[in-house]
Order: sequence, then structure tokens, then C-alpha cells
Amino acid sequence: MKASFSRYMLAAFAAASFVASGSALAQVDMAKSTVTAVSKQMNVPVEGTFKKFSAQVSFDPAKPAAGSAQITVDVGSYDLGDPSYNEQVAGKEWFDAKTYPTATFVSSAIAPSGGNQFKVTGKLTIKGKSQTITVPVTVAQQGATQTFDGTLPIKRLQFDIGTGEWKDTSTVADDVSIKFHLVVAKR
Repeated sequence: MKASFSRYMLAAFAAASFVASGSALAQVDMAKSTVTAVSKQMNVPVEGTFKKFSAQVSFDPAKPAAGSAQITVDVGSYDLGDPSYNEQVAGKEWFDAKTYPTATFVSSAIAPSGGNQFKVTGKLTIKGKSQTITVPVTVAQQGATQTFDGTLPIKRLQFDIGTGEWKDTSTVADDVSIKFHLVVAKR
């Protein structure tokens, strides 16, 4: 049951990395950055974390439309805190990590939405299925460091996450919230 949560988390992480895009090339501080996915299993919230990902980010808040981002997430790195759950989530019914080892998010547009808020649009691909998504992102800057925070709601079944008996949403809900916190240092 926790396996479906892992799949949602991957999508969230991909979206989060995409949002941290812009015009000044920057390095994501992986030690300080997090991507989690929260789903409901039997109506109880379950959260997991993606342990391996990479991101290319460029962002200038004065020129948001010039920004860009690309993130790649190792779906097999999804961690629910239990090796047996982690193995199940990486399996064919959930992420199918052997066939689809990564999930990606590539930005196509960044637009201001007031204050330090931006809407980032891009293509999220999980398990060979792509969707154009828009995620709200809050950007904060302190010195040469920028942080990007947001929550992206997705529907796991749109990405074939949870097949066979797991398509039944009475056990694992279709709705997943991907939460991200990215810390980026300008080069």
C-alpha cells in the first residue's frame, strides 16, 4: 500500500525540481533539498522521500520568463522507511523502476503570480506517461542562495502508478501531494 505513495512522491519531486528554474545557472544543494510525496492509504496520510535526483536550474526573479529547469528523479530511490515497502513501490505495479528508472520534469514557462510567487509550467513524465502541469512556487532569496517551495497535487492513475489490484482507490487514494523544498546556490 505504501508503494503507491512512492510513485506519487516521484512525480512531486520532478515537479519541484522544475519549479526551481530561471536565468542564472545554479547548483541545487542536495543535502538541504527535499522532495516528499503524501498520499492516503486507507484514509491515513503516508509520506515518502526520493533519495536520488539531479537538477539543472536557472532563475532570476527579475526575468522569470527566461528561467529554465530540468530534474531527473531515480524512482527506485523512493524511501517509505521500510525495505519491503520500498521494494514493492519500485516493482512493476507501482513505479516499474526496471523499465522506467527515472521520472523527469522539464520546464516550458515561468510566470509571476504576485510577490514572491511564480507559476511554473512544464512536462512531467512518469512511467512513460507525460502530462503538462503547472505548479505554484514560492521563491525566497538570501544572499547567493534561493529556496523554492511548493506543493503539486497529482492523480497517480494518470501515470499508471498502481496497476492491477492497486487501481482500486478505496485502499490507496488517487490524489497525491508532492511537496518540495529546493535550496539553490547561484554560481
